[in-house]
Amino acid sequence: MDDSKVVGGKVKKPGKRGRKPAKIDLKAKLERSRQSARECRARKKLRYQYLEELVSSRERAICALREELDMYKQWCMAMDQGKIPSEIKALLTGEEQSKGQQNSTKLAKAGKTEVHSNNPW
Repeated sequence: MDDSKVVGGKVKKPGKRGRKPAKIDLKAKLERSRQSARECRARKKLRYQYLEELVSSRERAICALREELDMYKQWCMAMDQGKIPSEIKALLTGEEQSKGQQNSTKLAKAGKTEVHSNNPW
């Protein structure tokens, strides 16, 4: 007796379930695989370039911050010895001058009924 069944007008034979393997040309499959590998390597190369640029920019930022920290440490040591660094003097006099300029411009603008806060930025 035949084990085949009729389902929906089609004869089904017992055996493996699922899709049958497609009859794909082996050379075309290999070429697609090679192309996919080339694209993957290109993406990987771009990703590593981006990461290297990111790392180098962060390293430059870290060096700049370390230099700034050293400068502040030197200023603090000088101030501990009772000396005021010339840079701090310049900053303080620059702020006093800018405050004087801001006050004069605020008085002129106050006549125009325009109100600004004391925040310099």
